[in-house]
Amino acid sequence: MPVAPEYQAMFDELAAAGPSPSLAEIPVADARAVYRAMRPINPELSVSAIENAQISGPSGAIPIRIYRPEGNGLFGTLVYFHGGGWVIGDMDTCDSVCRELATLAGLVVVAVDYRKAPEHVFPAAVDDCYAVVQWVSDNQEAVSGNGRIGVAGESAGGNLAAVMALMARDQDGPELAFQGLIYPVVDCSMSQASYAENGEGFILELPIMQWFWDTYCPDKAEREDPRATPIHAASFANLPPATVITAEFDILRDEGEAYAAALNAAGGSAQVMRCEGLVHDFFATAAVFECSRGPFLTFVEHLKKHLN
Repeated sequence: MPVAPEYQAMFDELAAAGPSPSLAEIPVADARAVYRAMRPINPELSVSAIENAQISGPSGAIPIRIYRPEGNGLFGTLVYFHGGGWVIGDMDTCDSVCRELATLAGLVVVAVDYRKAPEHVFPAAVDDCYAVVQWVSDNQEAVSGNGRIGVAGESAGGNLAAVMALMARDQDGPELAFQGLIYPVVDCSMSQASYAENGEGFILELPIMQWFWDTYCPDKAEREDPRATPIHAASFANLPPATVITAEFDILRDEGEAYAAALNAAGGSAQVMRCEGLVHDFFATAAVFECSRGPFLTFVEHLKKHLN
């Protein structure tokens, strides 16, 4: 299938504007500003209530943002981890997605502003995210939770969501009801066929992915740790049901699908949604591109099924 028309038009406009430096070629602060401009807050997307807060983490306060749906009942809780290669991205870059997930799925969504590299390398982000998952489990009354907790995230956030499921199982932590892995990074090898097929021209390119890994986990030996590369886990048994979303023209497509296969081979339940014609980071356009809207709404239905 060809690239979806909305994305092809966007790529044509970018090509007409002339070459621009890769995110890997500019200062980190500038790369973060570029990504924030790509995924701005959209205050027109309604949500019942938003609260900025902080919780205590292993190395200090961790900012979180709580999105609440309409109603006074008890709700499923989704802990959401933003993407951006563990280097760029923040709660603002996933704000539009979190607003809509809370509103459309009827969930309390807790977004996490975990520490990022290069200021804080692996496993700082992991430690922060797990602290928030534990806090959500321990404070279900405060978040109007119904006891069903899920984790989800895009790209590097999908990596962190998968790691949270493994850690909760292995450390006798919170019981999770769902993991939503949206075009996740789960393998540091960068050796899959999708790297060769989609390594340039489709938003997330090979040099950027190499830069992300080198910045987040500069010690290559540490990348073998399942908390960095979850596909290296010793076992995939007894993990929560998963929805694994991949995109046809994404460098990460094959590793996400391999992870889903590993979950299923271990007796788990992982549903793969390969989104034809789409590219990495397409949840960013779910409110404006029809090609992205359909998969996004399907994911909403999966959240309802598992958490409400």
